[in-house]
Amino acid sequence: MKPDKTSPLLGAHFSIAKGLHHALYEAKTYGCTALQIFTKSTITWKERSLTQEEINRFDQAREQTGITSIASHTSYLINLATPERKKHAMSCNALKQELIRSSMLDISFVVLHPGAHLGKGKDKGIEKIALSINKIFAQTPDIQIRLLLETTAVQGSGLGHTFEQLASIMDRIENQNRIGICLDTSHVFAAGYDIRTPESYRKATDAFDAVIGVDNLYVIHLNDSKKELGSRVDRHEHIGEGYIGIDAFELLMNDMRFWDVPKIIETPKQKDGQDTDKMNLNRLRSLIY
Repeated sequence: MKPDKTSPLLGAHFSIAKGLHHALYEAKTYGCTALQIFTKSTITWKERSLTQEEINRFDQAREQTGITSIASHTSYLINLATPERKKHAMSCNALKQELIRSSMLDISFVVLHPGAHLGKGKDKGIEKIALSINKIFAQTPDIQIRLLLETTAVQGSGLGHTFEQLASIMDRIENQNRIGICLDTSHVFAAGYDIRTPESYRKATDAFDAVIGVDNLYVIHLNDSKKELGSRVDRHEHIGEGYIGIDAFELLMNDMRFWDVPKIIETPKQKDGQDTDKMNLNRLRSLIY
């Protein structure tokens, strides 16, 4: 039996090019009940300050659309594990400013790629990430947004591609009420976690529960993969058209442990001129039985 809900928490990542509030209205046109946004440009260190008008418009759009499950994604430039002092300071400030902006918008979750140790080793990288987060949390005691560490695809010296690494970071966080996990299907597949069959899916999700705990999972990124299992390459594909395949997404969409977890697609936006957000979202909805 499904919980008494008309639809799952399902959405996509939407652009803020026409304004932060516009992303909510666009999400509504796709029938979304959740969404993810960037609150600033992800390819520059330059920060942006929100105006009261922007905040008011965002609040109004949330009220009018009824969409309250919202995540922001941090800049890809942030690396809390970097040994480079200047970049580390810039990364910490960028994450702090993201938490402040998202708090002003009353966004529930901020998604972060944990970081890359750049040759200094896994243990030192994990320790530096945790220390950095603890420092930022101490500097923002009034902010209660949950920071979500995203599962990664192993590329380079990136951390967070095993459940054990993520758990090791989380265990070092002093305020457990402000930390959690975002699981990306394409990333875990690239990292070697097979979710394609009922047996392998159960094995992978049971491993996640045993090491991290399903109660610590707050957002799921639903993406198929352009690359094979264990490829260590992060390339997203349309749902059911990659190496993961449609069966895995059917299993996930009907897994009661994750029914109340917001699910966000980050799939390519276009295919032969077709609006693929609509295609991918409808494909996922059709899998629910």
